Amino acid sequence: MGTDLTNEPLMPVVAAPAEPAEEVRSPFLVALGERVRLLRARQGMTRKAVAQAAEVSERHLANLEYGTGNASILVLLQVAQALHCSLAEMLGDISTSSPEWLLIRELLEHRSEADLHRARITLSEMFGAAGSDHARMSRIALIGLRGAGKSTLGQRLADDLGWPFIELSREIEKFAGCGISEIHNLYGAHAYRRYERRALEEAIQIYPEVVIATPGGLVSDSANFNLMLAHCYTIWLQADPADHMARVTAQGDLRPMAASREAMEDLKRILEGRSAFYSKADLSFDTSKHPLDESFTALRDRVRGDLALPL
Repeated sequence: MGTDLTNEPLMPVVAAPAEPAEEVRSPFLVALGERVRLLRARQGMTRKAVAQAAEVSERHLANLEYGTGNASILVLLQVAQALHCSLAEMLGDISTSSPEWLLIRELLEHRSEADLHRARITLSEMFGAAGSDHARMSRIALIGLRGAGKSTLGQRLADDLGWPFIELSREIEKFAGCGISEIHNLYGAHAYRRYERRALEEAIQIYPEVVIATPGGLVSDSANFNLMLAHCYTIWLQADPADHMARVTAQGDLRPMAASREAMEDLKRILEGRSAFYSKADLSFDTSKHPLDESFTALRDRVRGDLALPL
């Protein structure tokens, strides 16, 4: 007879042990580890020698090289010093990505701002990135923080010269089909910069003569700022922080008043962070020194003089 299994006690089924899942490594850490190995090979140093010089364990350095160790900034700095390179080079800054880049960096390092300016202009001319002087001088771009007077003085200056006036922010909104804040909220800062680039390129292509009021943050994008400097006579409209705040409020934006002290500190920090870029303009003009009519007259006379136009 066959064996009746219905009354046999059931044995628990034990699943076979699962294979350990392979650890997913961060692409950034993997790339960082590859660069550390490359830099170590370039220096002809063993892992042990680098670990000793960096004062880290050899195991810790091995984990870093294989992309499994998430080292602190201080440890990365110690490893970079042991490898006789900058932290930027170890992290993969583009200007350290080839021998030519490194040689160019070495050539420009510790140069004065005036020397670097001349080098930038020479490179722009060499690679065809700069417009002709005549074309550049017939496009005026106003830069500066909101409340500096770019829209008001820009419109009056354009009327005086008989040139078109455009606000780049409005052109960006036309391309995107929504407001500036919506662009940032829906698509992010990178998308905004692409719209900004497209609007600036179109303004340069369409208008041989124009006055452009630019968004305050345009200087934060080096590619867009370079494009503007190469094709526009650029004016930095400056103002005291208190004047910036008062003018923004007068335009109907009451948001800064909700926390005016904090807003003022933020404004000062933004101005401090951007001033080095704003100062690359062809002309700096302080709109806080005089009333609007006097400011416009002084700006008009200065611009007409620089453009060799009759006063």
